[in-house]
Amino acid sequence: MARNIRNQIAAGVLRHGQPLPSTRDLAQQWDVSVFTINEAMKLLASENVIVSKSRAGRIVNAPDQAARVEVRTESPRVLLVGGYAGSGKTELGRVLARETGWPMIDKDTLTRPVVEAALEVLGLSPHDRESDGYLSRIRPREYEALINTMMENVQCGNSAIVTAPFIKEFKDAAWLDRLEASCVDMGANVSVVWVYCDPDTMHTYIRHRGAARDAFKLDNWESYIASLDIDFRPPVAHFTVNNSASGAPLQTQAREVVSRIMDEG
Repeated sequence: MARNIRNQIAAGVLRHGQPLPSTRDLAQQWDVSVFTINEAMKLLASENVIVSKSRAGRIVNAPDQAARVEVRTESPRVLLVGGYAGSGKTELGRVLARETGWPMIDKDTLTRPVVEAALEVLGLSPHDRESDGYLSRIRPREYEALINTMMENVQCGNSAIVTAPFIKEFKDAAWLDRLEASCVDMGANVSVVWVYCDPDTMHTYIRHRGAARDAFKLDNWESYIASLDIDFRPPVAHFTVNNSASGAPLQTQAREVVSRIMDEG
């Protein structure tokens, strides 16, 4: 709980001065005990991440959120951020965007309304992400739109943070090589970031966000997890961010990624 709230603050989802839901409401949202919520709140209060005010209750304490940060580079940087559903890749993308000032391009944000409409035209559920119809006809176009948007930013001299599962793409070294070559032709450098998350933490994130597209995964959780290669890592040079409950704070890891990218020149 504490990690999730800390991550949401770092990602700008929870804003400075914003009141948190009541203890009872948080317990209901996360399907945990009131005791668990109170322990998480004690931890966050000890870190001064939240403060208690009379009448307002617990509120977010992140005064540095308003500061504008932009990391300037001589040439555009492209960060491809991938990971399984519920790993926290979009959250990491948001944190990286806040740390750098670079635009963030998320596949679901960019394509979901059109994807859902296209699936309905094909007679499929708008929440389908498993059928051959989606995988063969819709998914390739999603990634085409995503990469084209990234390329347009690079052509304008902008860096970009691109978030998507990238499962198929990160397994394909040839695809990564082609993408990198296209970026290099435009004077841009590409970095691959893989977000690792243990199954229990993924389940917690997926269950909490309550997205209709995740219904199949939750209804078939054991078989879904068995179908994943949890130990997968991209077959190219990459950064690994551990977003498990036991991992270092996401903001700390994001800053390390940015620092290492800048050190590479």
